[in-house]
Amino acid sequence: MAGKNKRKLEDLSVDEFMLSGFDSGEEDDCEDEESTQQKGKMKKPAPQKMSVGKQGKASEHKDQLSALKRKDPEFYEFLQQNDQKLLNFEDSDSLEDEEEDEEERMYHKLPSQLEEADDDDDNDAGESVKKDVKKPKEATKVTEAMIENWRTGLRKEPTAKLIRDITQAFKAAVATTKGDSEELCRYTISDSAVFNSLILFCIKDMHAALNKMLKLKAPEKGQKKLILPSSSARWQKNQIDIKMYIAGVVQLLSSLTQSTVVAAVLRHANQMVPYYLCLPKQCRHFLKSLIKHWSTGEETVRVLAFLALNKICRNKQEIYLNSVLKQMYIAYVKNCKFTSPNTLPMINFMQRTLAEMYSLDTQVSYQHAFIYIRQLAIHLRNAMNLKKKETYQSVYNWQYVHCLYLWCRVLSTIYPSEVLEPLIYPLCQVIIGCIKLVPISRYYPLRLHCVRAIILLSANTKTYVPALPFLLEILQREDFNKKPGRMSIKPINFAVILKLSKTNLQEKAYKDGLVEQLYDLILENFHTQACSVGFPELALPTVVQLKVFLKECKVANYCKQMRQLLEKIQENSSYITGRRQKAAFGVADVTAVAAWEKQVAEEGTSLTKYYSQWKKLREKEIQLEISGKERMEDLNLPEIKRKKAEEKKADKKEFKGLFESDSDDDDDDDLFKSKGKHAIYLFPIFVIVSDGDQKKPSSSKGKAPKKMLSTELKEVAEGDEDMVEDLELSDQD
Repeated sequence: MAGKNKRKLEDLSVDEFMLSGFDSGEEDDCEDEESTQQKGKMKKPAPQKMSVGKQGKASEHKDQLSALKRKDPEFYEFLQQNDQKLLNFEDSDSLEDEEEDEEERMYHKLPSQLEEADDDDDNDAGESVKKDVKKPKEATKVTEAMIENWRTGLRKEPTAKLIRDITQAFKAAVATTKGDSEELCRYTISDSAVFNSLILFCIKDMHAALNKMLKLKAPEKGQKKLILPSSSARWQKNQIDIKMYIAGVVQLLSSLTQSTVVAAVLRHANQMVPYYLCLPKQCRHFLKSLIKHWSTGEETVRVLAFLALNKICRNKQEIYLNSVLKQMYIAYVKNCKFTSPNTLPMINFMQRTLAEMYSLDTQVSYQHAFIYIRQLAIHLRNAMNLKKKETYQSVYNWQYVHCLYLWCRVLSTIYPSEVLEPLIYPLCQVIIGCIKLVPISRYYPLRLHCVRAIILLSANTKTYVPALPFLLEILQREDFNKKPGRMSIKPINFAVILKLSKTNLQEKAYKDGLVEQLYDLILENFHTQACSVGFPELALPTVVQLKVFLKECKVANYCKQMRQLLEKIQENSSYITGRRQKAAFGVADVTAVAAWEKQVAEEGTSLTKYYSQWKKLREKEIQLEISGKERMEDLNLPEIKRKKAEEKKADKKEFKGLFESDSDDDDDDDLFKSKGKHAIYLFPIFVIVSDGDQKKPSSSKGKAPKKMLSTELKEVAEGDEDMVEDLELSDQD
């Protein structure tokens, strides 16, 4: 062995290097070290001694070949050329294998039937896989009798086994709604009646049964803090089943479509909120489903979803509030893109409830409000700088307007708040910039929406924001004396439009609605300042402008509304002036001024009393407009009765040859009817009766002029200017 260890490292094979115990044989003068190593190896346990001392046949043969290569390289080359099998042998009996076999013999002896046992295990595993494949076929079918037994058991004494069975059946029911027939379940449900019974049973009884099984105490009256199920000693044993059940409730909510069923499941989910709070993953899925129903569901579904959201965020603000507010804001923006009389109440509901959620934590709300108001300001700045149609559209749309109104409502709801109060000024600047971006008459509806948002913010935050100049500007620019170019029956609903078309600007309904909107907003604005000590000074520019309007306007209906508004403003100004003269304090005394205004507000003024009565009537009218019930009964339009086909044919036979024409149009037959000595001409809007003898048909076969009837009617209507104008319009059409 000593001779072998003296060989150089590059001459050693891999097996020799591994067997050498990592001893270095690079130098010849290391025999002492080798001897000490051999002595140390001799002191090791018997198994290692045997493994080192004994060398395998294959490794010995390899050593011989390496020695042959070193001593007689020519013969080694001859073997490589003529007998490769001798050199390239399989090292099956290496020393490592022998060492392993030796260690196995020393420490552990395997039984003789080991291989047979492995085969049996493989067969058992294969059989178990086959059983798993057959498992869905052997699932138990749920029946009405089983559900009744479960109900009886829950009411007597709910046990963990019983809860597990019900949870598995509920899981199978939810799987049918998703269409997951391949999902492994212990139970199957194939009947819709059984499905309904099972869902109804779980909604009614599971919450009380789980509380009873976990021995949770009922909350005391007035106790706001929820009792979490995780505080029960039995929570850990039943956690898996409860987790499966509440996850199934979330999946059921996502698959249902009928609003009444969704509302029933949401009521049950509201009861299960403490269980969701104990399971964060299921709670996140539940919150996502709730936000979807809050933003897209029916009215009852939206309310129930909001109650659950509010309940979760109140109890776990630090965990869920920030993400919930962000997702709710995004859902609000997505669902207010289109505004109609049907969607407007839902958008208002989302505004109010989202403002309620922001009021839970002002610090978190400030971060959200700052980011999103800044985002609105950036869109406005880009539109002002670039002055392109695309950038204008990024501001003049429903999403932008509803976002402005939302933040006005949020700041109004949370006021007074030192945290959010600094955001009032930048928000007002964004709204005013939006009004001034494109100040043309086609965007008057958008201007009115922005002014309404300013009035809301000013009234609730006790901050004076000058909104009247934007309303009085409309009175100055618009010519209300100009006769409309088109007659319209349906009024324009300014609550659901942002932009007017060119045809709308020519209609009479546009000016009627504009005057009505100006009346409403001016009255609302002065109502917010009706008890202010400076009301006479605030009202002076408006009084002057209204007097100028009354002098110039010649339309009686418009003058009547504005004159009434002017009288109410002047009456309130005189009342405040009289009260100020009796006051014994100066304007610089802020405390005394605040006390005086508070006393005036408690007593009330003529303007505030009139506004309260007007508001009730106005809200009823708005509800009618939103619901789509237009006030058509006030128009008293004549009914037009269309003739049947049989009557038309009879008239053709009776009056054949009266008017001969080459045209094949049968429409002119409906415009003429003769009875005795009276000729009646029917038109879409009005009916005119002319007396005269019936003319006999002439023998000449000339063509009847197309506008003969309208020409004769103009002659009949001489002296009536309004009728002539209407006839001219009908000719143009």
